[in-house]
Amino acid sequence: MPFYHKLGKFPHKRHTVYRQADGSLFHEQLFGTVGFDGMSCLMYHINPPTVVKEVRGQKNIAPEIAEGISLSMRSIMGANIEPKDDFLESRVPVLVNSDCYIELAAPKKSMKDYFYKNADADEIIFIHKGSGKLKTQLGNIDFSYGDYLLIPRGMIYQMTFDNEDNRLFIVQSFNPVYTPKKYRNWFGQLLEHSPYCERDIRPPHELETHNEKGDFLIRIKKQDILHDYIYGSHPFDVVGWDGFNYPYAFSIHDFEPITGRVHQPPPVHQTFETTGFVLCSFVPRMYDYHPDAIPAPYNHSNIDSDEVLYYVDGDFMSRNHIEKGQITLHPGGLPHGPHPGAYERSIGKKETQELAVMVDTFKPLKMTKQALNIEVKDYSKSWIL
Repeated sequence: MPFYHKLGKFPHKRHTVYRQADGSLFHEQLFGTVGFDGMSCLMYHINPPTVVKEVRGQKNIAPEIAEGISLSMRSIMGANIEPKDDFLESRVPVLVNSDCYIELAAPKKSMKDYFYKNADADEIIFIHKGSGKLKTQLGNIDFSYGDYLLIPRGMIYQMTFDNEDNRLFIVQSFNPVYTPKKYRNWFGQLLEHSPYCERDIRPPHELETHNEKGDFLIRIKKQDILHDYIYGSHPFDVVGWDGFNYPYAFSIHDFEPITGRVHQPPPVHQTFETTGFVLCSFVPRMYDYHPDAIPAPYNHSNIDSDEVLYYVDGDFMSRNHIEKGQITLHPGGLPHGPHPGAYERSIGKKETQELAVMVDTFKPLKMTKQALNIEVKDYSKSWIL
Protein backbone atom coordinates (compact mmCIF):
# COMPACT_ATOMS: atom_id res chain seq x y z
CA MET A 1 0.00 0.00 0.00
CA PRO A 2 2.03 3.02 -1.17
CA PHE A 3 1.62 6.32 0.65
CA TYR A 4 0.17 9.50 -0.84
CA HIS A 5 2.56 11.12 -3.30
CA LYS A 6 2.47 14.03 -5.72
CA LEU A 7 4.69 15.40 -8.46
CA GLY A 8 4.45 18.42 -10.76
CA LYS A 9 1.58 20.93 -10.82
CA PHE A 10 -2.17 20.37 -10.61
CA PRO A 11 -5.26 22.37 -9.52
CA HIS A 12 -6.29 22.94 -5.91
CA LYS A 13 -9.51 20.93 -6.31
CA ARG A 14 -10.17 17.74 -8.27
CA HIS A 15 -12.30 17.83 -11.42
CA THR A 16 -12.13 21.60 -11.77
CA VAL A 17 -10.92 23.96 -14.50
CA TYR A 18 -7.15 23.84 -15.00
CA ARG A 19 -5.91 25.85 -17.98
CA GLN A 20 -2.70 25.85 -19.97
CA ALA A 21 -0.82 29.04 -20.83
CA ASP A 22 -2.75 29.38 -24.12
CA GLY A 23 -6.09 29.13 -22.33
CA SER A 24 -6.88 25.53 -23.34
CA LEU A 25 -7.68 22.95 -20.69
CA PHE A 26 -5.33 20.36 -19.32
CA HIS A 27 -6.86 16.90 -19.68
CA GLU A 28 -7.55 15.14 -16.38
CA GLN A 29 -7.32 11.34 -16.22
CA LEU A 30 -8.25 9.10 -13.30
CA PHE A 31 -5.87 6.13 -13.16
CA GLY A 32 -7.47 3.66 -10.78
CA THR A 33 -7.91 0.01 -9.87
CA VAL A 34 -10.70 -2.29 -8.61
CA GLY A 35 -13.34 -0.13 -10.27
CA PHE A 36 -13.50 3.06 -8.22
CA ASP A 37 -12.75 1.19 -4.99
CA GLY A 38 -8.99 0.63 -5.22
CA MET A 39 -5.91 2.82 -5.28
CA SER A 40 -5.89 5.63 -7.82
CA CYS A 41 -4.14 8.78 -8.93
CA LEU A 42 -5.16 11.81 -11.00
CA MET A 43 -2.99 12.81 -13.96
CA TYR A 44 -3.09 16.09 -15.90
CA HIS A 45 -2.15 15.74 -19.59
CA ILE A 46 -1.26 18.46 -22.06
CA ASN A 47 -3.07 16.52 -24.81
CA PRO A 48 -6.06 14.14 -24.64
CA PRO A 49 -4.77 10.64 -23.73
CA THR A 50 -7.43 9.11 -26.00
CA VAL A 51 -6.33 10.00 -29.53
CA VAL A 52 -5.62 6.73 -31.39
CA LYS A 53 -4.51 7.26 -34.98
CA GLU A 54 -4.13 3.62 -35.98
CA VAL A 55 -4.52 0.08 -34.64
CA ARG A 56 -1.93 -2.19 -36.21
CA GLY A 57 -1.28 -5.91 -35.87
CA GLN A 58 -1.52 -8.16 -32.87
CA LYS A 59 0.51 -11.08 -31.58
CA ASN A 60 -0.39 -13.96 -29.28
CA ILE A 61 2.21 -14.12 -26.49
CA ALA A 62 0.43 -16.60 -24.22
CA PRO A 63 2.79 -19.01 -22.42
CA GLU A 64 3.09 -22.45 -23.99
CA ILE A 65 2.36 -25.00 -21.28
CA ALA A 66 4.39 -28.20 -21.14
CA GLU A 67 1.81 -30.99 -20.98
CA GLY A 68 2.11 -34.29 -19.15
CA ILE A 69 4.49 -33.02 -16.45
CA SER A 70 4.60 -35.24 -13.37
CA LEU A 71 4.34 -33.97 -9.80
CA SER A 72 7.98 -33.54 -8.83
CA MET A 73 10.60 -31.22 -7.38
CA ARG A 74 12.10 -29.24 -10.25
CA SER A 75 14.86 -26.77 -10.93
CA ILE A 76 15.59 -24.38 -13.80
CA MET A 77 18.91 -22.85 -14.80
CA GLY A 78 17.67 -19.30 -15.21
CA ALA A 79 21.07 -17.93 -16.19
CA ASN A 80 20.90 -20.05 -19.35
CA ILE A 81 18.22 -18.01 -21.08
CA GLU A 82 19.47 -16.34 -24.22
CA PRO A 83 20.00 -12.54 -24.09
CA LYS A 84 17.99 -10.64 -26.70
CA ASP A 85 18.05 -7.05 -27.84
CA ASP A 86 14.36 -6.27 -27.32
CA PHE A 87 12.88 -5.99 -23.81
CA LEU A 88 9.58 -7.73 -24.62
CA GLU A 89 11.14 -10.45 -26.77
CA SER A 90 13.66 -11.23 -24.03
CA ARG A 91 10.93 -12.12 -21.51
CA VAL A 92 10.63 -15.89 -21.06
CA PRO A 93 7.74 -17.29 -18.99
CA VAL A 94 8.85 -20.37 -17.02
CA LEU A 95 6.17 -21.02 -14.37
CA VAL A 96 2.54 -19.89 -14.68
CA ASN A 97 -0.93 -20.19 -13.22
CA SER A 98 -4.11 -18.10 -13.36
CA ASP A 99 -2.80 -15.69 -10.69
CA CYS A 100 0.72 -14.99 -11.92
CA TYR A 101 3.35 -15.57 -14.58
CA ILE A 102 6.95 -15.99 -13.41
CA GLU A 103 9.39 -14.89 -16.10
CA LEU A 104 13.09 -14.43 -16.78
CA ALA A 105 14.57 -11.80 -19.07
CA ALA A 106 17.98 -10.74 -20.36
CA PRO A 107 17.38 -7.61 -22.46
CA LYS A 108 20.39 -5.99 -24.11
CA LYS A 109 18.89 -2.79 -25.50
CA SER A 110 16.84 0.05 -24.05
CA MET A 111 13.25 0.61 -25.22
CA LYS A 112 13.50 3.53 -27.65
CA ASP A 113 11.10 2.81 -30.50
CA TYR A 114 7.97 2.01 -28.47
CA PHE A 115 6.25 2.23 -25.10
CA TYR A 116 4.69 -0.69 -23.20
CA LYS A 117 1.47 -1.08 -21.23
CA ASN A 118 0.53 -4.29 -19.41
CA ALA A 119 -3.25 -4.03 -19.15
CA ASP A 120 -3.49 -7.52 -17.63
CA ALA A 121 -1.22 -7.45 -14.62
CA ASP A 122 0.82 -5.56 -12.08
CA GLU A 123 4.52 -6.25 -12.65
CA ILE A 124 7.24 -6.91 -10.10
CA ILE A 125 10.59 -6.62 -11.87
CA PHE A 126 13.58 -7.70 -9.78
CA ILE A 127 16.92 -6.38 -11.05
CA HIS A 128 19.42 -9.23 -10.70
CA LYS A 129 22.00 -7.60 -12.94
CA GLY A 130 22.20 -4.21 -14.58
CA SER A 131 21.16 -0.63 -13.93
CA GLY A 132 19.22 2.10 -15.67
CA LYS A 133 16.06 4.14 -15.51
CA LEU A 134 12.38 3.19 -15.48
CA LYS A 135 10.53 5.91 -17.40
CA THR A 136 6.77 6.22 -16.85
CA GLN A 137 3.86 8.60 -17.32
CA LEU A 138 4.23 9.61 -13.66
CA GLY A 139 7.98 10.17 -13.70
CA ASN A 140 11.27 8.34 -13.70
CA ILE A 141 12.90 5.96 -11.22
CA ASP A 142 16.58 5.01 -11.23
CA PHE A 143 17.27 1.32 -10.63
CA SER A 144 20.24 -0.96 -9.99
CA TYR A 145 21.17 -4.41 -8.67
CA GLY A 146 18.75 -5.66 -6.02
CA ASP A 147 15.86 -3.32 -6.79
CA TYR A 148 12.25 -4.41 -7.03
CA LEU A 149 10.31 -2.25 -9.50
CA LEU A 150 6.55 -2.27 -8.81
CA ILE A 151 4.61 -1.19 -11.92
CA PRO A 152 0.80 -1.07 -11.60
CA ARG A 153 -1.27 -2.50 -14.42
CA GLY A 154 -2.11 -0.02 -17.15
CA MET A 155 0.96 2.15 -16.54
CA ILE A 156 2.74 3.13 -19.78
CA TYR A 157 6.50 2.78 -19.42
CA GLN A 158 9.91 2.34 -20.99
CA MET A 159 12.98 0.56 -19.59
CA THR A 160 16.36 2.13 -20.38
CA PHE A 161 19.58 0.30 -19.48
CA ASP A 162 23.10 1.59 -18.87
CA ASN A 163 24.72 -1.39 -20.63
CA GLU A 164 23.86 -4.66 -22.38
CA ASP A 165 24.46 -7.08 -19.46
CA ASN A 166 21.05 -7.23 -17.76
CA ARG A 167 19.22 -10.01 -15.91
CA LEU A 168 15.65 -9.66 -14.65
CA PHE A 169 13.31 -11.86 -12.59
CA ILE A 170 9.73 -10.80 -13.33
CA VAL A 171 6.40 -11.68 -11.74
CA GLN A 172 3.20 -10.64 -13.49
CA SER A 173 0.37 -10.52 -10.94
CA PHE A 174 -3.23 -10.65 -12.12
CA ASN A 175 -4.30 -9.31 -8.72
CA PRO A 176 -3.10 -6.00 -7.24
CA VAL A 177 0.22 -6.12 -5.35
CA TYR A 178 0.27 -4.63 -1.85
CA THR A 179 2.58 -4.31 1.11
CA PRO A 180 1.61 -7.07 3.61
CA LYS A 181 -1.41 -6.20 5.71
CA LYS A 182 0.30 -7.54 8.85
CA TYR A 183 2.89 -4.75 8.53
CA ARG A 184 0.30 -1.91 8.34
CA ASN A 185 -1.91 -0.15 10.86
CA TRP A 186 -5.54 0.64 10.08
CA PHE A 187 -4.49 3.93 8.44
CA GLY A 188 -2.16 2.08 6.05
CA GLN A 189 1.10 3.21 7.65
CA LEU A 190 3.85 0.61 7.95
CA LEU A 191 4.30 -0.40 11.60
CA GLU A 192 7.44 -0.34 13.74
CA HIS A 193 7.95 -4.10 13.44
CA SER A 194 7.78 -4.01 9.64
CA PRO A 195 11.07 -5.03 7.95
CA TYR A 196 10.93 -1.83 5.87
CA CYS A 197 9.21 1.55 6.06
CA GLU A 198 7.95 4.31 3.78
CA ARG A 199 11.33 6.04 3.53
CA ASP A 200 12.68 2.84 1.85
CA ILE A 201 10.08 3.13 -0.93
CA ARG A 202 11.27 5.21 -3.89
CA PRO A 203 8.41 6.77 -5.89
CA PRO A 204 8.96 8.60 -9.20
CA HIS A 205 11.24 11.57 -8.58
CA GLU A 206 11.74 13.10 -12.02
CA LEU A 207 8.71 14.15 -14.06
CA GLU A 208 9.69 14.18 -17.72
CA THR A 209 6.99 16.07 -19.65
CA HIS A 210 6.90 15.87 -23.47
CA ASN A 211 4.56 18.10 -25.47
CA GLU A 212 4.95 16.30 -28.78
CA LYS A 213 2.48 15.23 -31.47
CA GLY A 214 3.15 12.59 -34.09
CA ASP A 215 3.03 8.79 -34.29
CA PHE A 216 3.85 7.04 -31.00
CA LEU A 217 3.82 3.25 -30.83
CA ILE A 218 2.36 1.84 -27.61
CA ARG A 219 2.39 -1.95 -27.32
CA ILE A 220 -0.52 -3.03 -25.10
CA LYS A 221 -0.81 -6.50 -23.56
CA LYS A 222 -4.41 -7.58 -22.94
CA GLN A 223 -5.50 -11.20 -22.37
CA ASP A 224 -2.09 -12.39 -23.56
CA ILE A 225 -2.43 -10.61 -26.90
CA LEU A 226 0.09 -7.89 -27.72
CA HIS A 227 -1.65 -5.07 -29.60
CA ASP A 228 0.18 -2.29 -31.46
CA TYR A 229 -1.51 1.11 -31.12
CA ILE A 230 -0.37 4.35 -32.70
CA TYR A 231 -1.26 7.34 -30.50
CA GLY A 232 -1.25 10.92 -31.70
CA SER A 233 0.76 12.44 -28.83
CA HIS A 234 3.63 11.47 -26.57
CA PRO A 235 2.26 9.44 -23.61
CA PHE A 236 4.61 11.23 -21.20
CA ASP A 237 2.83 14.59 -21.46
CA VAL A 238 1.74 14.70 -17.80
CA VAL A 239 2.43 18.03 -16.07
CA GLY A 240 1.37 16.88 -12.62
CA TRP A 241 -0.36 14.15 -10.65
CA ASP A 242 -1.21 13.01 -7.14
CA GLY A 243 -2.58 9.93 -5.43
CA PHE A 244 -1.68 6.41 -4.32
CA ASN A 245 -1.49 4.39 -7.55
CA TYR A 246 2.01 4.82 -8.99
CA PRO A 247 5.16 2.82 -9.78
CA TYR A 248 7.87 2.62 -7.14
CA ALA A 249 11.15 0.92 -6.34
CA PHE A 250 12.25 -0.93 -3.22
CA SER A 251 15.71 -2.42 -2.76
CA ILE A 252 16.11 -5.92 -1.36
CA HIS A 253 19.17 -4.50 0.42
CA ASP A 254 16.84 -2.29 2.49
CA PHE A 255 14.86 -5.29 3.80
CA GLU A 256 15.65 -5.72 7.51
CA PRO A 257 15.56 -9.43 8.42
CA ILE A 258 13.51 -10.70 11.35
CA THR A 259 15.41 -13.30 13.38
CA GLY A 260 14.81 -15.31 16.57
CA ARG A 261 16.29 -17.77 19.06
CA VAL A 262 15.21 -20.68 16.83
CA HIS A 263 14.57 -20.97 13.09
CA GLN A 264 11.87 -18.57 11.88
CA PRO A 265 9.32 -19.68 9.23
CA PRO A 266 9.21 -18.14 5.73
CA PRO A 267 6.45 -15.56 6.53
CA VAL A 268 9.03 -13.43 8.40
CA HIS A 269 10.65 -12.80 5.01
CA GLN A 270 7.42 -11.60 3.37
CA THR A 271 7.84 -8.46 1.27
CA PHE A 272 4.70 -8.16 -0.90
CA GLU A 273 1.33 -9.88 -1.02
CA THR A 274 -1.57 -10.49 -3.36
CA THR A 275 -4.65 -12.69 -3.12
CA GLY A 276 -2.87 -15.26 -5.30
CA PHE A 277 0.68 -15.38 -3.92
CA VAL A 278 3.17 -13.84 -1.54
CA LEU A 279 6.70 -12.70 -2.36
CA CYS A 280 9.53 -12.97 0.19
CA SER A 281 13.11 -11.67 0.38
CA PHE A 282 15.89 -13.78 1.89
CA VAL A 283 18.75 -11.47 2.82
CA PRO A 284 22.05 -11.68 4.75
CA ARG A 285 21.23 -12.08 8.45
CA MET A 286 22.38 -13.43 11.80
CA TYR A 287 21.37 -17.01 12.50
CA ASP A 288 19.27 -18.22 15.43
CA TYR A 289 20.89 -17.66 18.82
CA HIS A 290 19.49 -20.54 20.96
CA PRO A 291 22.56 -22.60 22.02
CA ASP A 292 21.07 -25.73 20.44
CA ALA A 293 19.46 -24.05 17.40
CA ILE A 294 19.60 -25.69 13.98
CA PRO A 295 19.77 -22.76 11.54
CA ALA A 296 18.88 -24.79 8.45
CA PRO A 297 15.14 -24.92 7.71
CA TYR A 298 13.28 -27.94 9.01
CA ASN A 299 11.55 -30.32 6.59
CA HIS A 300 8.10 -29.04 5.75
CA SER A 301 5.18 -29.86 3.48
CA ASN A 302 3.66 -27.31 1.15
CA ILE A 303 0.09 -28.55 1.36
CA ASP A 304 -1.61 -25.41 0.08
CA SER A 305 1.08 -23.70 -1.99
CA ASP A 306 3.86 -24.11 -4.51
CA GLU A 307 7.21 -22.70 -3.41
CA VAL A 308 9.51 -21.02 -5.93
CA LEU A 309 12.99 -19.78 -4.99
CA TYR A 310 15.10 -17.60 -7.26
CA TYR A 311 18.72 -17.63 -6.09
CA VAL A 312 20.41 -14.26 -6.45
CA ASP A 313 23.73 -14.32 -4.65
CA GLY A 314 25.71 -15.61 -1.67
CA ASP A 315 25.90 -19.00 0.06
CA PHE A 316 22.61 -20.93 -0.03
CA MET A 317 23.07 -22.96 3.13
CA SER A 318 20.08 -25.29 2.66
CA ARG A 319 20.95 -26.34 -0.91
CA ASN A 320 23.91 -28.11 -2.51
CA HIS A 321 25.33 -27.07 -5.90
CA ILE A 322 23.11 -24.02 -6.46
CA GLU A 323 24.15 -21.32 -8.94
CA LYS A 324 23.16 -17.68 -9.35
CA GLY A 325 19.97 -17.33 -11.35
CA GLN A 326 18.84 -20.87 -10.61
CA ILE A 327 15.17 -21.48 -9.77
CA THR A 328 13.75 -24.30 -7.64
CA LEU A 329 10.11 -25.37 -7.61
CA HIS A 330 8.82 -27.38 -4.65
CA PRO A 331 5.16 -28.12 -5.43
CA GLY A 332 2.33 -28.42 -2.96
CA GLY A 333 1.67 -31.95 -1.74
CA LEU A 334 5.32 -32.96 -1.37
CA PRO A 335 7.52 -32.47 1.72
CA HIS A 336 10.91 -30.87 1.18
CA GLY A 337 13.81 -29.66 3.25
CA PRO A 338 17.57 -29.21 3.36
CA HIS A 339 19.80 -31.18 1.03
CA PRO A 340 21.83 -34.02 2.58
CA GLY A 341 24.50 -32.62 4.87
CA ALA A 342 23.06 -29.10 4.99
CA TYR A 343 21.19 -29.73 8.26
CA GLU A 344 24.35 -30.81 10.07
CA ARG A 345 26.59 -28.19 8.44
CA SER A 346 24.40 -25.37 9.68
CA ILE A 347 24.81 -26.18 13.39
CA GLY A 348 27.02 -23.62 15.07
CA LYS A 349 26.99 -21.20 12.12
CA LYS A 350 26.46 -17.58 13.10
CA GLU A 351 25.26 -15.92 9.89
CA THR A 352 24.31 -16.37 6.26
CA GLN A 353 25.09 -14.20 3.26
CA GLU A 354 22.35 -15.65 1.04
CA LEU A 355 20.23 -13.45 -1.19
CA ALA A 356 17.12 -14.92 -2.80
CA VAL A 357 13.57 -14.10 -3.88
CA MET A 358 10.75 -16.52 -3.02
CA VAL A 359 7.27 -16.69 -4.56
CA ASP A 360 4.69 -18.89 -2.79
CA THR A 361 1.58 -19.37 -4.92
CA PHE A 362 -1.76 -20.62 -3.63
CA LYS A 363 -2.60 -22.38 -6.90
CA PRO A 364 -0.39 -24.99 -8.60
CA LEU A 365 2.15 -23.70 -11.10
CA LYS A 366 2.65 -25.16 -14.57
CA MET A 367 5.97 -25.33 -16.36
CA THR A 368 6.31 -23.87 -19.81
CA LYS A 369 7.99 -25.47 -22.80
CA GLN A 370 10.74 -22.85 -22.55
CA ALA A 371 11.43 -23.92 -18.95
CA LEU A 372 11.87 -27.56 -20.00
CA ASN A 373 14.75 -26.51 -22.24
CA ILE A 374 16.77 -25.23 -19.25
CA GLU A 375 15.60 -27.71 -16.60
CA VAL A 376 18.10 -29.38 -14.27
CA LYS A 377 17.78 -33.10 -14.88
CA ASP A 378 17.14 -35.38 -11.88
CA TYR A 379 16.91 -32.49 -9.42
CA SER A 380 14.16 -34.47 -7.62
CA LYS A 381 16.78 -37.14 -6.78
CA SER A 382 19.19 -34.70 -5.15
CA TRP A 383 17.99 -35.68 -1.65
CA ILE A 384 19.21 -39.29 -2.08
CA LEU A 385 21.98 -39.96 0.45
